Amino acid sequence: MRGRIVSADDGVKTHVVILETGDEAFEALTKYINDAGIAAASITAIGAFKQATVAFYHYETKSYTDIPVLEASEVLSLLGDVAVGDDGKAGLHLHAVLGLADGSVRGGHFLKGTVRPTLEVIITETPACLRRKKRDDLGIALIDLQKSRS
Repeated sequence: MRGRIVSADDGVKTHVVILETGDEAFEALTKYINDAGIAAASITAIGAFKQATVAFYHYETKSYTDIPVLEASEVLSLLGDVAVGDDGKAGLHLHAVLGLADGSVRGGHFLKGTVRPTLEVIITETPACLRRKKRDDLGIALIDLQKSRS
């Protein structure tokens, strides 16, 4: 994984992170955002995975069902945000649309993906601090605007 800030204007920083074959995307991006001290950002990425796992959230049971993608896929869209969680660490919330060789897609809440050959990631960091708070009524953590600050 290689990454650096490519611009910084009015407190908004743009990071470009390039993941390489064999990198586990969620783990590598989490490390990058925490090493860089990023507390609020949006993320977009394209590239490809050797294999990946996305998930579907079931509102009624407050649980996820994993959707393994055990074949090569193109990352048609990887989108999400960065916010600080209840544990005080920055965390990712990402969704992915993965294109398969036959033209079909798999998508959902992004859990993991083994990069092959690359994943090109743009992280747009803002000077704010977004806070994510676990909601017991939903069983998931969402951005809490009352606890976030600019």
